[in-house]
Amino acid sequence: MKHILFSFLLIRSLLLSAQIPAYYNNVNLTLTGQALKNELANKITVTHTTELSYSPDVTNALKQTDLDPFNSANVLLIYGYNDGDGNVVTDRTRDKDNFGGNNGQWNREHVFPKSLGNPDLGTTGPGSDAHHLRSSDVQMNGNRGNRWFASGSGNAGDVGINWYPGDEWKGDVARMIMYMYLRYGSQCLPTNVCVGATAPTDASMVNLLLQWNADDTVSVYETNRNNILEGLQGNRNPFIDNPYLATIIWEGPIAQDKWNMSTSISENVKENYFTIYPNPATENITIKFWNSTSEHQLYVYNVEGELIEQFTSNLNSNSIVLKDLKEGMYFVKLQNGENVEVQKLVIQ
Repeated sequence: MKHILFSFLLIRSLLLSAQIPAYYNNVNLTLTGQALKNELANKITVTHTTELSYSPDVTNALKQTDLDPFNSANVLLIYGYNDGDGNVVTDRTRDKDNFGGNNGQWNREHVFPKSLGNPDLGTTGPGSDAHHLRSSDVQMNGNRGNRWFASGSGNAGDVGINWYPGDEWKGDVARMIMYMYLRYGSQCLPTNVCVGATAPTDASMVNLLLQWNADDTVSVYETNRNNILEGLQGNRNPFIDNPYLATIIWEGPIAQDKWNMSTSISENVKENYFTIYPNPATENITIKFWNSTSEHQLYVYNVEGELIEQFTSNLNSNSIVLKDLKEGMYFVKLQNGENVEVQKLVIQ
């Protein structure tokens, strides 16, 4: 038993600690769904200790956060895509000091438009939160205006009366909008800025954002931006740190998992001895065995390594049902002779 407990504590450490910033040390990352959403919302709110002024703080912040990783004299321009076509509107980069309101300059783009907030975001509070403010060509910013985001492909531009941010920027946009939803709640609903069907688990979350979050992985630029903003504002965007958090909260497409939260860990494993479904689950869980034998031994542990359920006989049927597990994360271990397989189970 000591060996088993040690193994599961090690698994828990690998799953929940590796690569996770210290910022999340007091966040319960075993939660799922709405509970995890609330936990992260509280974290990014209480740590948002410095409110930047729209001018000059945000402008100066963007000259740090939005720098081109390959040329620190320039900022990257959201929605931009071509520096060589002779058209300043489509520029992807620009001299960081060329800030202003004239053609050929860059200004501050509210990715969540001020006017689409409920109430209007203004230029304080959410309106000056640099986590969703980006450098943008003045005319490109005007072209976007307050158009809603919609599905598209290729470069940024109109999609009917709506707006596609471009293949390079769609993941950035998704993670910024999801941050604003967590940070400001009903004032910044994704359904007020995006076109499309909503998530079954949350009528305010648009599936398109979950798809963009999965399709366009986090860049070095986004990560560097997040790090700098923690220093300036005090808080971070959790979806840049790990896009998979959106999958845990709202389900949908499986996004990049930078913390290995979804990893199944096995010892001497012949994979697929069993399947857990549904997973994540809200109540009864079925465990189906692909090789029916009475030699199977099944154990369910919580994240502290404590044994919660044990089935060591009558496993010659094709499946069993687990009931009455509390909300949280568990590890299901199946042992068949010397072969051991461990899978993660999430109860919402």
